[in-house]
Amino acid sequence: MYIYQHSRLKTNRLSFFQKFRNFDYILLFCIIILGFISLITMYSTDGGQALFHTKSHFTKLIVFTIMMLIISFINIKYWFALGYLSYLMVIGLLVGTYLFGITSSGSQRWINLYFINLQPSELMKVFIILCLAKYFHRMKLENVNSIYTILTSLIIIMLPMGLVIVQPDLGTSLLIGISGIAVLWFAGVNHKYFIYTMLGFVISLPFIIAFLKPYQKLRVLTFLNPDRDPLGAGYQIIQSKIAVGSGGIFGKGFLKGTQSYLEFLPEKHTDFIFTLFSEEFGFVGSAILLIIYAIIIYRIVVIGASCRSYFAKIFCYSFGAAIFVFITINMSMVLGLLPIVGSPLPIMSYGGSSMLATMIGFGIVMSARVHNQQLIA
Repeated sequence: MYIYQHSRLKTNRLSFFQKFRNFDYILLFCIIILGFISLITMYSTDGGQALFHTKSHFTKLIVFTIMMLIISFINIKYWFALGYLSYLMVIGLLVGTYLFGITSSGSQRWINLYFINLQPSELMKVFIILCLAKYFHRMKLENVNSIYTILTSLIIIMLPMGLVIVQPDLGTSLLIGISGIAVLWFAGVNHKYFIYTMLGFVISLPFIIAFLKPYQKLRVLTFLNPDRDPLGAGYQIIQSKIAVGSGGIFGKGFLKGTQSYLEFLPEKHTDFIFTLFSEEFGFVGSAILLIIYAIIIYRIVVIGASCRSYFAKIFCYSFGAAIFVFITINMSMVLGLLPIVGSPLPIMSYGGSSMLATMIGFGIVMSARVHNQQLIA
């Protein structure tokens, strides 16, 4: 018995070269390619010069990629152990943001940590998955659909959502909720609860709209009819659709996007970066970008399927689903298919907190791949 346990422990201790061989190089290559595309697009937003956004994006890309690789070498069981603690730490940061946060453009979403202005709500989109994946890891299937389990899960999801809504940041709050709900779906919660929730949401939508802030109501009205205020609230989405449409099949060419260079397109380095990319590289470039994202999501799902740990499976499946939703919402938003909710495009959009959270997520996925034979008791 001792020999068996000893040999089992040895199999879980991989050497540096074994860990290196276990990397998913397709996923890593796609992340690097996506980072390169984001860098040249950011260079374009700075008018073809290596100005502040380009330099800052490049620095964060290098630092966070190295951090992702370091995270990959850490055994997945340690990320399991940090599941609850990481969630509570971000809750603490959200409370700190509410009390002492930096206010910008009427929103109090950032907290000054001296070395970085951090947006904790971005981190919560990943750590809520980590927390709930740990919560459901040891749970028996018959207990998954108990009232206690569902209520506990909803509290875990709704607590950070509430702290983000008061910032105010309804869009990020909804994305946190979607990340949490993805875990519930893959953990085996009965689908009827999702159907009932969706019906309840649709029925209560008129009441929800009544409680929205004026700028949030304006976004909904602008989504329904952008032409009602073409020089005001509808300006951004109208210019975005013009830029995407003007790209045509092959685009106008690198550094030749007129909508962006003539400053018709606001927020082109953050939420609307896909608009600039689509104008310059057209339908073909946009399709290639979507293929890269599709391969990344596919590899995340494949890694989840190969893991022996139920925790790692749930995390990978849920993180892959969350990335898919973030991409879909961002692109739908800039194409006028959804209201503007402030959803960055993973890795592509400028923003340190968003990239930090995304790279942490990729690092944990890669850790699951490197240690895919690791069992968690």
